[in-house]
Amino acid sequence: MKKILLICLISYSLLNQCVYAAEDIAVVDLQKIVDRSPQVQKLKTEHETKISELNKIILNAQKELEKETDINKMMATEEKYRLEFNQKKNKIDEEYAKKLSETENSIKKQIQTKAKEKGFDYVFAKSVLLYGGQDITDDILK
Repeated sequence: MKKILLICLISYSLLNQCVYAAEDIAVVDLQKIVDRSPQVQKLKTEHETKISELNKIILNAQKELEKETDINKMMATEEKYRLEFNQKKNKIDEEYAKKLSETENSIKKQIQTKAKEKGFDYVFAKSVLLYGGQDITDDILK
């Protein structure tokens, strides 16, 4: 009975090691992918353009306020521009967050597709894994 139990334990242990040995691990340098992503570059450019539009609102408000002498009109003008600025800023922030999320999902799908193609069971961010794993960053960038 002891021999059967010992054989079962050894078999289980060997089977377990074989299963773990079959799992391949890949790593990805996410920062490198984000820095070189055309999607991210386009998103940054669009965002900078929209932020410059916000700066124009501020400049217009300053010019108009400099001309105004009546305190009530100044306050009304300031409030008008503050509302316009906040509405546009909120809209820009919402659009940016949405597009950033879409870009992130696209990058994740690309990583997942490449990992499946190459037969990897797990993909970790390069910054998380201290040792091991095959770097597939360049494959994803292609």
